[in-house]
Amino acid sequence: MKHKVNIRGSLIPNDYKWYYDYFMMDATCPADVKSVIDNLKPGDEVEVLINSPGGVIDVGSEIYTMLREHRDVVKIKITGEACSAASIIAMAAYCEMAPTALMMVHCVSTGARGNHSDLEHTAEVLRTADKALCTAYMNKAGMSEEEALEMMEHETWLTAEQAKERNMIDAIMFEEKETQVIIDGPMFELPTREQLEKVNKMLKETVSEEKSDESVFLLQQKLNLLKLRKGEQGE
Repeated sequence: MKHKVNIRGSLIPNDYKWYYDYFMMDATCPADVKSVIDNLKPGDEVEVLINSPGGVIDVGSEIYTMLREHRDVVKIKITGEACSAASIIAMAAYCEMAPTALMMVHCVSTGARGNHSDLEHTAEVLRTADKALCTAYMNKAGMSEEEALEMMEHETWLTAEQAKERNMIDAIMFEEKETQVIIDGPMFELPTREQLEKVNKMLKETVSEEKSDESVFLLQQKLNLLKLRKGEQGE
């Protein structure tokens, strides 16, 4: 059985969901995902559709963790945008991205007040959070911590093609998949398409010539038969 999870709108804590539902605003909380994960049975699959600007980082982390624990049966599709914390969720399992979609990664942000010690402490907390969250990009794409943090520092926006080049997604939706032929042995090579087409053309020409020769032969035989009959009648 295939289950569907929609990661839409802001990523919010569970106890805020009633408010968003009341005003009919798109939002996703961990409980929305947990209700599906808890009901999985052997053989079930989960399709996750993401179109979210992000939200609370620990919500993104919790949903990412739930999906990653079941990544063998999870398939993620970014249909609109996967920004901020939503991009973390996209790293949880196999992921495809619509060619029109966008992904955005950036550093964690927050509001702060207090004296210089308070603000310096907040900055340190944010740097620690960045390092924690960038592990999702590192694990998915195989990039270094330095590469991941630099990408976040510059608030990087990515098209589907750019995300694929960085190995942050596995495929772009609707792209034609080429058939791969498995071969055995390092010296073996299949003929090229050009070779196949060239030989195919030669065979067609040969068959055409054979048919032409056959037609000439049959016409000659018919002519000989008519001459023979005419000779018999003359006698």
